[in-house]
Amino acid sequence: MTKCRQIITPRYARLRDAHSPPNRPNSLALVLPVVLVLSGTLAVTRVNWAGNESQILTASSENVSVRAKSRAPQDVLRDALLTELQEKDPGTALTHLQREVEHRPSLAQHCMSIARALGRAAVEHYGPVKAQSFSRPVCDTSFASGVAQER
Repeated sequence: MTKCRQIITPRYARLRDAHSPPNRPNSLALVLPVVLVLSGTLAVTRVNWAGNESQILTASSENVSVRAKSRAPQDVLRDALLTELQEKDPGTALTHLQREVEHRPSLAQHCMSIARALGRAAVEHYGPVKAQSFSRPVCDTSFASGVAQER
C-alpha cells in the first residue's frame, strides 16, 4: 500500500464511524411497554365492576371542607364523667365534677343537669340502693335527685 493510501484510509474510517448510528437501544422500545401497561391499568379501573352506578363511591363524594361541629364544654364533661362512672364509680365522677365546677365556674349552671345524668346512669349500672350510697351534696344534691327519678 502506498503511503498516501495509508493516511487516507484511517481518516475515512473515522468519518464513517462518526456518521453511523450509536449502539444504544431505541427509545421507543423502552417507552412503549410502559405506556401500554399504564393505559391497560387505567382502562381496568374505569370499568364499572359493580354493575350498579349508585354503588360507586368516590373519595370526593363528601364535602370535607366543612368543619365538624364543636361540642359544648358541658357535653364533653358529661360524657367524660359518665365514662368514668362506668369504669370506676360514681363517687369518683362526682368528685371530678365538683373540681371541674370549681376550676371553671362557667360550668356551674350545668352542674345540676350533669349530676342528675350521673345519678340516672348510676342507677342503671349499680341499681338504686347502691347508687344512693354514692350520693353527695354536689350541685344541691342533684345526683340524689337523678337516682330518685330512676327508681
